[in-house]
Amino acid sequence: MTSTPLFKTLPGADAPVRVWFNDQPTRVPGGRSVAAALLTAGVSRFRATPVSASPRAPYCMMGACFDCLVEIDGVPSRQSCMVAVRDGMRVRSQDGARNLPPVVAQSPEQVYDR
Repeated sequence: MTSTPLFKTLPGADAPVRVWFNDQPTRVPGGRSVAAALLTAGVSRFRATPVSASPRAPYCMMGACFDCLVEIDGVPSRQSCMVAVRDGMRVRSQDGARNLPPVVAQSPEQVYDR
């Protein structure tokens, strides 16, 4: 495994922003997706699979594969390739399956009385 980032910032990129990844502050280039910014900063593990805990990182960079899921500002299962990075953002690796807030089920009468 190489410690050299796979992605490099292009000349003239937007000003860096400060984000926290797994509670560690880091400066990343602004004006791009969270996935691209974290890859540029050298992050290579974004999440672990629920069953085998295999490490995953962005693959398609266009929202089709779901390998880049992270928690952003307390919201789990966000596709980091589809969210623009911004100053002060808090991003956490996602390990295993995440529970989403429960959905309040409606009674059949509520659904069909429209």
